[in-house]
Order: sequence, then structure tokens, then C-alpha cells
Amino acid sequence: MILGILSDTHGFFHPALPEAFAGVDLILHAGDVGSPEVLERLEALAPVHAVYGNIDGPELRRRLPVDLWLTLEGLRIWMTHIGGRPGRWAPGIAARLRQERPDVFICGHSHILRIERVPSLGGMLYLNPGAAGREGFHRVKTCVRLHLADGRARQAEVVHLDEIPEASAP
Repeated sequence: MILGILSDTHGFFHPALPEAFAGVDLILHAGDVGSPEVLERLEALAPVHAVYGNIDGPELRRRLPVDLWLTLEGLRIWMTHIGGRPGRWAPGIAARLRQERPDVFICGHSHILRIERVPSLGGMLYLNPGAAGREGFHRVKTCVRLHLADGRARQAEVVHLDEIPEASAP
């Protein structure tokens, strides 16, 4: 199974996303979607699961949860928008991670791409896909393709959206 993971689109659907997510089985959006149209365009590529972020308005907050739990390929996945990072978790996140013990924790918010194993949490995979939108301080727009098989996250491919040749963002 291949997951397409992105965050912080802030209402912008990058023209390279169809190619970046070609062949994915499921798309996960870790919040700050920005507009329902972004979800609709992603849904044309593959089934989508998303959480709302701090910039998302009432319409998206009614439609999306703040936290999402999935079990895929035998892996427990927890996704939320504001999670912090290993060693600097957002308030309440460290306790929930210790109690709930997901295999994969996905969050956004920081606009900083970061993927790492967390030994203190049983080798949990921490994944922040960076930001795929135009808003924010980031200079490189990114998303991730995560390969799952046999109860393991096997490979994480970072996609630099502006480097896909057909992607000439307006």
C-alpha cells in the first residue's frame, strides 16, 4: 500500500500533486487544508482522509476531525495537525503517544519536513510532510509517498513538488 501524505496546502492545489500521487492507494492530509476544493481535487486522485488545522474555517471543521486514527497494513496510524516534533511535542501529545502507542504519527503545522524513528516510543515513525502550499516561510513545497507492507512502513519518498517538470505553479 502506498500513502500520499501532505499538509499545509492553505487552499492551494499544487499542479504537480496528480503526478506526485499517481498510483497511491490513499491520501492523508494533515491539516491546514484551506478550502474544500483542495479536498475535492485530491479525492479525484485517490480516497482522502484529512484532519483540520488551525487555519481551517467552520466548514472544514464540521467536515473533518481534529484527530484521525487508522489501521492500515497492520499499522496503527495517528494523524493530527499540531503535534510538535520529537523532543518538543505540542502540549498533551507526548502523554497521548505514550498511552496510545501508534506505529506512525503524522502531523503538520510547522511547514518543516521531518521523518524519523523515535526510539523512546518503541521505534514509532514520526512524519511531518512539510508544506505543499504557498503560504508560510517554507521555500520548498513537499509531500511524501509512504510505502507500507507486512506491518511495516518500508520506505518514505520525499517529493519536491516544484521539481516535477510539468509543475509550473502559478
